[in-house]
Amino acid sequence: MEIIPRPEVISARRAWPSVPPTHIVLFGAGHVGHALVTLLGMLPCVVQWVDARDELFPDQVPANVQIEATDSPDAIVDSAPPGAYFLVMTHDHSLDFSLAYRIMRRTDFAYFGMIGSNTKRVKFERRLIDRGVDAERLTEMICPIGVEGIVDKAPGSIAVSVCAQLMQVRSAVNSCSGS
Repeated sequence: MEIIPRPEVISARRAWPSVPPTHIVLFGAGHVGHALVTLLGMLPCVVQWVDARDELFPDQVPANVQIEATDSPDAIVDSAPPGAYFLVMTHDHSLDFSLAYRIMRRTDFAYFGMIGSNTKRVKFERRLIDRGVDAERLTEMICPIGVEGIVDKAPGSIAVSVCAQLMQVRSAVNSCSGS
C-alpha cells in the first residue's frame, strides 16, 4: 500500500522552515578523521576536511565532504561561516594549538572539539590564557571530545562517540533557535 500525503500536509511541509545542514570543519586526515568522515557522510551536514597532507585523503569521499589540502588551515578557520562546528584532530600538537587559538578568537562557532587527553586540555588552557583568551570561555573548547563513558580508543569508536556528541549539540542548538 502506497502512502500519499494529503495536499495540505505537503503545503505545510514546504512552508516549514528547514534546518540548514550543519557546517563541520574537520582538521586532520588520520585514522580517526577517516572513520569520522565515513559516519558524517550519512548525516545532514557539509564537511570541509582539511589537512596539508594531500596523499592521506582517499580517492572517493561522501558527496557532502569537500577536501581541502592546504598549508594554510588558519585561513579555513577565518572563512568558516558563523555557527560552524570545528573538529581538531591533527598529527601535530603545535598545529592543534594554533588552530585552537584561532578558533577561540571567534565568538560565533556552535562547537569546538579537539581530540586529546585532559592533560592536553590543561596545557592548552594555560597557553590560551597566556595569549589573551578569556578563562571563562575555555568551557567552549571540548577536549577530550566525544560522549562521556566511551573509553575505547579505536578510530571507529572515537568517531561514533564524536558523531553522537555532534548530534547532541545540533539538537540543543536547534531547540534553542526554535527550529
